[in-house]
Amino acid sequence: MCEHDHSTGPVPTAKLERRHVLAGAAALAGLGLAGMVPGIAQGAEPPGRSAAAHRPSTVKSAPVIVEGGSLIDPATGQLIEDAVVVLAGGIVQSVGTRDETRKAVAKYAASATRINAHGKFVLPGFVDAHVHAQAFEDAALILSHGATTVRSGSSSFYQDIALARVPDFAPGLAPRMHAAGLFVSPDQSDSILADPDLAPLAALRHQITDPKDLAYLTGVNIARGATVIKTRANPRAGLAEQDPLELVYGREQLAAIVKAAKGAGVLCHSYSAEGIAGAVAAGVKSIEHGVFMDEKTMVRMAKQGTYFTPTLYGIAGMANSSDPVLSERGREYGPVLAEAARAANELGVTVIGGTDSFGTDVTPIGAEAKALSDAGLGKLKALQSITTAPAKLLGVDHRGVGRLVRHGVADLVLLGSNPLESAAALSDVHTVVAQGSIVRGEAA
Repeated sequence: MCEHDHSTGPVPTAKLERRHVLAGAAALAGLGLAGMVPGIAQGAEPPGRSAAAHRPSTVKSAPVIVEGGSLIDPATGQLIEDAVVVLAGGIVQSVGTRDETRKAVAKYAASATRINAHGKFVLPGFVDAHVHAQAFEDAALILSHGATTVRSGSSSFYQDIALARVPDFAPGLAPRMHAAGLFVSPDQSDSILADPDLAPLAALRHQITDPKDLAYLTGVNIARGATVIKTRANPRAGLAEQDPLELVYGREQLAAIVKAAKGAGVLCHSYSAEGIAGAVAAGVKSIEHGVFMDEKTMVRMAKQGTYFTPTLYGIAGMANSSDPVLSERGREYGPVLAEAARAANELGVTVIGGTDSFGTDVTPIGAEAKALSDAGLGKLKALQSITTAPAKLLGVDHRGVGRLVRHGVADLVLLGSNPLESAAALSDVHTVVAQGSIVRGEAA
């Protein structure tokens, strides 16, 4: 429920061009820049990205053959018994019945690691559409629960953008990350120091609200490598001292962020009906949390294809807080949000699973899917909420994310029970393969 503070964390080790460092130093010293007043970044262009001078050798995964399990296609719910999946070179070489995969098995058998999946259910790697991963340990825990693709809900100092590059060099160390960079939010605090090109916003670091400054901050994120943008309409529900129904950014501000994102999907943290409506009208790609979403807004979301990430498990979990304010919010918000998820689904809004996990406080993505099933989506929709639906949102469904298809990405999970019979099975993870590397479980 975004109760964490995004303004602290280690400074990134990635090198910046010397001209950016000098520009940042000059800015902080007050040299060569306009006065630090609202709108200082107006008209400024965010920095470009330079190519790395050296590209180390990549680590390659050995072929993997998964055989004997019951293969489920989340798109249809169709099941193939005694199925075989052959992974090599980072992609699915073959998938289907033993007869359909015979040639691929013969080709890779001598060098492959074999996994006996008898009695297990074979699915594509899961997608967690809202996480805050800041370190390798965070990434490993996310992977262990089966989320092989994730969408970041922002990081403190661009750690998610760095993690997004890791699979290119070391398969299995991090999920496929759709990174947001810095949270486009009023209070940046020391996150301004993440990049010298943010120095023009230093004097405004606790109150960045001008649409042109928000566009500039968004542009810096994009230039740094963010592929999605996270912003907000309301404060956090998980901080007792904040009012989650207060309006932080309205339609004009959010529209400036969406425009500056240049096609990168914008996810918007929002709770109040007014905040949600403004975000949807501004053109955000998804609403995060969305407790007090009204029917009129749901209808508009369905019409324009806006997604909904309720983060049910985290919001309801506030009821267990030792803080009386948070506990009361959890008891109040949990049922309201569950009803919003059910109603949105019935009105045609695509509901997707996101845990809002932060650091090593990782919620299994299967637990969120079960919460969505219990809210009224049903078992197949719950499975789709962490496979095919978020894959489409992220624009990677054509690469096989969310389904196990030939030439798709080499990500899969083995479950101990059938998720179409019980949504609880989505947390019964026995084996995880990410980018062709076995990150949980053992070979036969």
